[in-house]
Amino acid sequence: MSHFELDRLVASLAREAGAEIYLNHNIEELPQGFEKIIGCDGANSILRRKLNLPNPTFRLGIHGFVKKRTTDSFVDVWPCKGGFIWKIPRGNEIEYGAIAKPETAKKLLNDFLAQNNISLGNVNSKIIPQGLVIPDNQSITLCGDAAGLTKPWSGGGVVWSLIAAEILLKSFPDFSAYRARIKRFFLPKIIFSKLATKFVYLSGFKTPWFLPNSAKIEGDFLL
Repeated sequence: MSHFELDRLVASLAREAGAEIYLNHNIEELPQGFEKIIGCDGANSILRRKLNLPNPTFRLGIHGFVKKRTTDSFVDVWPCKGGFIWKIPRGNEIEYGAIAKPETAKKLLNDFLAQNNISLGNVNSKIIPQGLVIPDNQSITLCGDAAGLTKPWSGGGVVWSLIAAEILLKSFPDFSAYRARIKRFFLPKIIFSKLATKFVYLSGFKTPWFLPNSAKIEGDFLL
């Protein structure tokens, strides 16, 4: 999906609902004069830091594009230590990318590109947080990337963030109820998916004959 188009849609819906949106206003301190504050300020959340909360684990996602028309309808994935490299056909172009530890992601992708004689354009990167961090606070809470709410096996976070936002909406203005419901809903899925991911990686690198030749998983929930 296009995150740019999604952002535009969400902004338009927010304005229609009466929200005031201010651009180019960096927040360096906790906002004052509000009864409730919801921090959706990304992986490097300032609100999370101001609340002295621990950071989630960080990975780095990098992707770029090759201008080449393709009719392929499947995604290729190559596992690597701590992450994976991917190839996604997108009609008039092909996307290549990698997700891994911040200190290794760039080298993993560059080595793969060099080995396959691939040159990328329009390269972008993003820090991906993983590990649920929700404050025990009745006035301030976090949601989305600020709360480290991304899928352990892929780093994707759109659907999980939308579910968290729905839970927050149903719990509002009780942030304690939101915290309890978020943990009850997501923690079992996070724990299970981390264990499943470790098993698949261990089996894939050590005993690949245990794994099926082909497998399908539901994209947003393993459990």
